[in-house]
Amino acid sequence: MDVHEGLKQAGLTGNEAKVYFELLRRGKLGANQIAKNIGMDRTLAYTVLNHLIEKGQVNYVLIRNKKIFSCSDTENLINLIKPKHILVSNLIKELKKIKPEQQEETEINVYEGQEGIRTLMTKIMKEKNIDAFGSTGRAYDLLFEAPAIAKEAIKKKIWMRVLANEKYRGMKFTEFKNLKIKYINVESESTTSIFGDYVAIHLIKDKPIFILIKNKKIAESYRNYFNWVWERAN
Repeated sequence: MDVHEGLKQAGLTGNEAKVYFELLRRGKLGANQIAKNIGMDRTLAYTVLNHLIEKGQVNYVLIRNKKIFSCSDTENLINLIKPKHILVSNLIKELKKIKPEQQEETEINVYEGQEGIRTLMTKIMKEKNIDAFGSTGRAYDLLFEAPAIAKEAIKKKIWMRVLANEKYRGMKFTEFKNLKIKYINVESESTTSIFGDYVAIHLIKDKPIFILIKNKKIAESYRNYFNWVWERAN
């Protein structure tokens, strides 16, 4: 191990390591002699020695009014890293108190055909409130068991708010007793439903497709937009 590098790792500067090592090697020396031995400016040598004294690594005695320097006990080098050790130990204690924020997982599933709408209905029946915009009633017409599901929803007191185009007024799905509906002049072939932490987007045409997203923040954002439109719709 390189001693000079080791002394720097312990907390001494490059010049401090040179002076410290020279004193350790020679025993007791005056500042002028140290400067001469290691090729250092005398003023700089005094400055470095004073720093080493402040760090508790060098001491001196006065002989005929002249300072003679020597190294302190080499075990004093440990004192250079003790404050850092205490600091890091306290820091570790504080860091252990910090619990990482739980990252919300996002689930995205894509379904096709009638099984997609059945999966959607299963999720919806576990909630108490559903909001939907762009409703067309096609999902209701797609399933033969839709009337039974509607009755079950009434029994479970599931409430639904729907925003639909005026042209769908009077369709079978609008007769659902637990449904509040408002009509807006917006054309939409797809329906977006918001319930719990879910957002479902489905398009029922030749080949029905359903996209089911589970993410609390996304659901809250969609619900906020729905509420804004609902309050302004007739």
